[in-house]
Amino acid sequence: MSGPAIDPLDLAALLCSRVCHDLISPVGAIVNGLEVLAEEKDEDTKTFALELIKKSATTASAKLQFCRIAFGAAGSAGAQIDLGDAQTIARGFLEDDKTKLAWNLPRALLIKNRVKLLLNMLLIGSQAIPRGGQLTVDPLGTGDAMGFKVSAAGANAKIPPAVPPLLAAESMEGLDAHRIQPFYTGLLARACGVVVTMTMDANTVVVAAQ
Repeated sequence: MSGPAIDPLDLAALLCSRVCHDLISPVGAIVNGLEVLAEEKDEDTKTFALELIKKSATTASAKLQFCRIAFGAAGSAGAQIDLGDAQTIARGFLEDDKTKLAWNLPRALLIKNRVKLLLNMLLIGSQAIPRGGQLTVDPLGTGDAMGFKVSAAGANAKIPPAVPPLLAAESMEGLDAHRIQPFYTGLLARACGVVVTMTMDANTVVVAAQ
């Protein structure tokens, strides 16, 4: 399957911008917390600042681990990634007080591009439930050719109108650091020889690749 034409430098720059966008908030919070610690004398305020630093550092670490696999090289060409490790990374990045993840995949080693595809599908699914909800990932098939189904259920779950055309590479109009992620997911799918779709099933958004 051939993909759309995009300059490799543009793709790299947009993906880097996306990663930086994800990290700006927690890193900025760490800096603010350190400034409070350096200037404040009130113990309660210092305790609050320490809690903020700890929480933000944990968030930044989880985002870095996720982005390393989802967008990065993650080993040499042909490398395999353990789905158990992918589960741990996905939970650290996606789960919070509002969003939970049900992981129904077997423990297995898969070619890195398939695991990268899965993590990007989960990210798209999470964006379909901005108020939180339940993410469920199920296998489609078995073995090295395993595909995935990500179901996103939550209040006001909906398909962002720009995403399906980006997944299918039907349009590159307005491609920026925000839109590059679903576009990149489509590139990964074609590199894996699968088709990724995004549909509504009752009140659930389903992202599937097979």
